Amino acid sequence: MSKFEEVFGELTFNKSVMKRKLSKDTYEKIIATMESGEPLDEAIACDIAHAMKEWALDAGATHFTHWFQPQRGGTAEKHDAFICYDDDGEIIERFSPERLIRSEPDASSFPSGGMRSTFEARGYTAWDPTSPAFLLESGESRTLVIPSVFLAWTGDVLDIKTPMLRSQRALNDAAIRLQRYLGNRFAKRIRVLLGPEQEYFLVPQELYNKRPDLQLCKRTLFGAPSPKGQQMEDHYFGSIKPRIMAFMADLDNELYRRGIPSKTRHNEVSPNQFEMAPLYEDANLAVDHNLQVMALLDWIAERHGLVAILHEKPFAGLNGSGKHVNWSICDNTGANYLEPSKSPLKNISFLMTIGAILLGVHRFGGLLRASVADAGNDHRLGGGEAPPGIMSVYLGKYLDELLDEIEGIGKLSVKAMEEINLGVQKLPKIAKDIADRNRTSPIAFTGNKFEFRPVGANQNCAESTTVINLIVAWGYDQIYRRLKSAQGNVKENAILILKDILGETRSIRFEGNNYSEAWRREAKERGLPVAGNTPQALRLYLEPEVKELFCKYSVLSERELISKVDIKLEAYIKTLEIEYRTAIELVNTRVRPSLTRHLKLLAETYAGLRTAEIPSRSIHDELCILEQIFEKLHAQVESLKIILTEGEKKENLFDRADYYASVGLTALDKIRQDVDRVESSVADDLWSLPRYYQMLKQ
Repeated sequence: MSKFEEVFGELTFNKSVMKRKLSKDTYEKIIATMESGEPLDEAIACDIAHAMKEWALDAGATHFTHWFQPQRGGTAEKHDAFICYDDDGEIIERFSPERLIRSEPDASSFPSGGMRSTFEARGYTAWDPTSPAFLLESGESRTLVIPSVFLAWTGDVLDIKTPMLRSQRALNDAAIRLQRYLGNRFAKRIRVLLGPEQEYFLVPQELYNKRPDLQLCKRTLFGAPSPKGQQMEDHYFGSIKPRIMAFMADLDNELYRRGIPSKTRHNEVSPNQFEMAPLYEDANLAVDHNLQVMALLDWIAERHGLVAILHEKPFAGLNGSGKHVNWSICDNTGANYLEPSKSPLKNISFLMTIGAILLGVHRFGGLLRASVADAGNDHRLGGGEAPPGIMSVYLGKYLDELLDEIEGIGKLSVKAMEEINLGVQKLPKIAKDIADRNRTSPIAFTGNKFEFRPVGANQNCAESTTVINLIVAWGYDQIYRRLKSAQGNVKENAILILKDILGETRSIRFEGNNYSEAWRREAKERGLPVAGNTPQALRLYLEPEVKELFCKYSVLSERELISKVDIKLEAYIKTLEIEYRTAIELVNTRVRPSLTRHLKLLAETYAGLRTAEIPSRSIHDELCILEQIFEKLHAQVESLKIILTEGEKKENLFDRADYYASVGLTALDKIRQDVDRVESSVADDLWSLPRYYQMLKQ
């Protein structure tokens, strides 16, 4: 056995462990739930709970936790020991099926968007059997982790996982319904596959500890550009330095132990920026794994004297970090609906899937933008380094031209159908070997999947996956409805319907440079939703057709959707308030004291030169400029305090968010310009904040 084979999945209650620990009947039933979507037979919960406990205890675990994804972001857990009383009042180690299936954490302090009062504390976590349990290590301690959903006592959704699972069900139902009508009797279940690429920065721990803005805000509020940033493009795919390689090797080993199939590692564009990418997995498992990846990045970095930064834009003037989510769907036969085939039926499925995606993005592009909206991602989207907030679809030259030919067909004939099928059959080679990749597109077809590129590095990709699933389900249903109302040959009608769809959705197809100002102007002319910041984007959640979409597919009720928007707005507001308060403190306790010392030395130097009658005009000018900045910084800080006070008076969340997004960020940017000017003038021994070049060198 290789070392990889020895460790892969050793901390996971995976299929091989279940096969050893469970009876054949129980094993087959739980696998049917995990892989075929069969309802969980609760009668087997007793066997599974016992097997999980024995496996965990053998591995040294003392506690278990239901691990869930609250809407505040990140994950949450409450640890309970396996101990309980037996019938004689003695302490024993026991793990009942009831404790496996459900737990009751206090839900009062989790954000609920106004759905619940603080005194309404009851919430439930429920075991998600489709994602395997695993062991959490912390020093010598081990805890059995049970992936779960999180609901209020009222049944209202309080987490991010539940809507995604519901959206997968909606997509499954819509896709299978359409497949049946197209004549496919073999497809019984749809799988959503994800491959989230994760970007991150690494900085030395000792320098991070000297940057309060990085510690509190996860980004540098101030920082003069380094003379050498990413302009030489020598970091991208460059050789990996020994210290970083040691970190990456350690990370991969820990990922493998948890059954996370880390595939790729490399240097990214910015100095000290890196990326890891896994093999594709079922969406639910891929999301759970990505959350573990983010936690492990932090933990492993600390072991190497580093800090992993997942903020979307930690350093101004350098590329930020995203999480490109590769999305595709297949059925239980293994057919990928985004990969063409020699089979005409499979090619019809491919074309209908393309049509469904185009319909969904055309109708709900604004919702996709809203799904990736937060304060961190606002710094990145549209910055000439990441896709803009304008949702468009890139198909590649060959597929784009093929669809143009389909759209231009007059009368559909047998020959035309053959040509369409032949053209699609050629697509895999053309798309993979000849067609270029458009790195500026937010939604790009890349051979057998779509890459959704606007997701932020620190975000839970379940949010955007939920929306993608949902709008494609809606697109499938639109095609199904049109097919049902048409007369004649189903497959020919499908092509004619696709022809209509291509005409209707042309406005969201774009093959050019999404970074260009010309595209922004053109997108507005095309009528595409353009949201410049988070408050503008979140309003798109509240459009009537969006509420109808979530309610129709029972993914979120209108009440739950409104609460989601409130939670996101509150997070946005709190993020900016923390940044503004941190900026005030930094100016008062770090910047102005450093500038005071510098001005004192400068004034003494100027006085000495004048006494010696040595020309000192340049020093005089510099002294005057910095004295002006010193006074201006005081005024700007006072102004920012007033902005915070005025913002707090605005009870409406949208009003407060809009105010902070405009007036507040403008004020912070002005302070930054002056602070960065000061940093460029003050000597290293007087400047108390580590500089960019120090933090970003390896």
